[in-house]
Amino acid sequence: MAGRGKAIGAGAKKMGQSRSHKAGLQFPIGRIARFLKAGKYADRVGAGAPVYLAAVLELAGNAARDNKKTRIVPRHIQLAVRNDKELSRLLGTVTIANGGVLPDIHNMLLPKKAGSTPKSGVADDDS
Repeated sequence: MAGRGKAIGAGAKKMGQSRSHKAGLQFPIGRIARFLKAGKYADRVGAGAPVYLAAVLELAGNAARDNKKTRIVPRHIQLAVRNDKELSRLLGTVTIANGGVLPDIHNMLLPKKAGSTPKSGVADDDS
């Protein structure tokens, strides 16, 4: 019966991989998917929705930990989304309530350094 059943050197069964492990995330994608379905946020939940949500929550958790907090608030979600290139593009037109803005001070507004002098006659204009 060539071509049927297990290969000769197959050995043990291959273990299944969780969706979290496949995506390289720590947040449980299966649990998030279950909560999305049970919560009746929509009639149907796609396969990619819990993966994106888990990724956003994981990045927001990292932002919360950077700010020495244990609870994720909208500010942490805003920081996580805007600092990630792909998520920022995906959620570019989205306004996150109570998210605030990214901290950014234009170089022109910063005070000049007192001890430094330009070595060449041409001034650097970064704007």
